[in-house]
This record gives sequence, C-alpha cells and structure tokens, in this order.
Amino acid sequence: MRTTALEVERVRKVFVRKDSAKKRRRLRTKKKKEEVVALKDIDLTVERGEVFGVLGPNGSGKSTLIRLVSTLLLPDSGSLRVFGHDVEHDSFAVKRMINRVSVDAAFFKKFSPIENLLYAARLYGLDAGEAKVKMREIMKRLGLKEETFNNPMEHMSRGMQQKVAVARGFLTSPILLLLDEPTTGLDPHSKRDVQAFVREIRETHDATVLLTTHDMDEADRLCDRIAIIDEGRIVALDTPEGLKRLVPSQNGDKTTMEDVFIELTGRSFEEAEAEEES
Repeated sequence: MRTTALEVERVRKVFVRKDSAKKRRRLRTKKKKEEVVALKDIDLTVERGEVFGVLGPNGSGKSTLIRLVSTLLLPDSGSLRVFGHDVEHDSFAVKRMINRVSVDAAFFKKFSPIENLLYAARLYGLDAGEAKVKMREIMKRLGLKEETFNNPMEHMSRGMQQKVAVARGFLTSPILLLLDEPTTGLDPHSKRDVQAFVREIRETHDATVLLTTHDMDEADRLCDRIAIIDEGRIVALDTPEGLKRLVPSQNGDKTTMEDVFIELTGRSFEEAEAEEES
C-alpha cells in the first residue's frame, strides 16, 4: 500500500496588494487595497515516491503552493499535511522531512559552494565530515567542476549558482523535495544533468518530489502526474499521457503539453505570461 506524502484539501490563499503612490497620483485616488486570490480551494494528493508536477505561468499560484507546503506561508483556509503532519500545527516535524530549491535561492555570496553547503549541513545537524564527502559527490554529479568548489559564489554564473542550490536541496536527503523552477537559468545540458539527478534521487532514496515549472517539456519528461494550474485553480490533473489524450492531434502531429495548456486555458503559455506582466 502506498503512503500519501502530501495532502492538500480546500486550500485558499489571499494576498493584499496596495496601489503604488505613483499609480494613486495618476488615478487621483486614496490608498487602496486590493485582494489577490492566489489559490482558490485547491485539492490534490501526492503519493510517496511520485514526481508530481505543477505546471503554470508566472502568477498562476504554483510558487505560492510550494511556499505553503514548506511552511513559509500559512493558508487562509483549508489544510496541508506532509506524511500526516499538519503544516500549520506541526511545522517542526514537517521541516525535518522537506527541503526546498527555489529559483531565487539565497547564498552567502562571499563564501564558496563548500562553505555554503557546510553551513546548510550544520543547520540540519549533519556530520561535517560525511557532509563534505556527500556534497562533493552531488556537485560533481550535477556537472560542477571541482576547481570551482572553493571559489566565492559571487564569481560564479547564475546557472552554476543554481546548481549549488540544487545540491543544497539534495544534501539533507529529504523525503519530500520541493523544487520551485529548479532549472530556470540553466543551459540545456545543465538542465538534463539536474533532471537526471532528480530521477536518480527518487529511485535510490525513496524520495517524493513536488516540482513547479513553466517548462512544459521538463514536466513531460520528469513527472508521473501533472496538475495544470491557472489563475489559482487546478484546471486538469493526470499523467502526462493522460493529459495529452484530452487534446486531439493537429495535422497528424503528436500532442504536446503546450497544446494541452492552450486547450485548457484558452491561451498560449506566452500569452499567459504576457498577461501577468502587463
């Protein structure tokens, strides 16, 4: 019998956005608050050992979901449980089970990758000697060259820094790994390195992965199941092949995840991104 890794039930999250002073002057209005509903009564279940993808444009709510699971935010209503532990009321137990890799990962930029990872190891109570061996293995597996391990992070490219962030996430061997757009900023070869390592971690360490991405091909290759989220709602949830079966092929071409997105949301991925930026 499979164990449920993550249960999300009727989760709603609302943010309050204030008009900028510049906008108020332009519109000649007083300070105004606007409620933005990021998640609208979300329901989903992730089984242990799954790589579960959440696919959607910027502003769709997928990163908010990750922050809720990682205890960085609290839901306004509904509940989230990680291996049976309530995220809001048993956050300490949840934190011991998870680790998060985000697109905006923070580092001590004057420190080297080794120093940053050793700091993370101490926070999680890992033995320093064992951690040094493990972090070197992980960084090599992700394609980082050993001569860069002791260089300051500020001298590394954005893509190399993101690989160190991924290494930090894997270092603690979490049983639920939260990957929030982990390959953003990486070149195609580096993306494949990270994707291969995600599969390896799942197979060799019995890890469950919750992955958010706007890279549809990445979701198709990596995920056992995918939830497509748009404007705070899940509009479809199935295996990649199950989702593609919802959309008939055009002119004999194979249906892609982008075809699915367009069919279910009524717009292309680029259009959805442009709407969010406007």
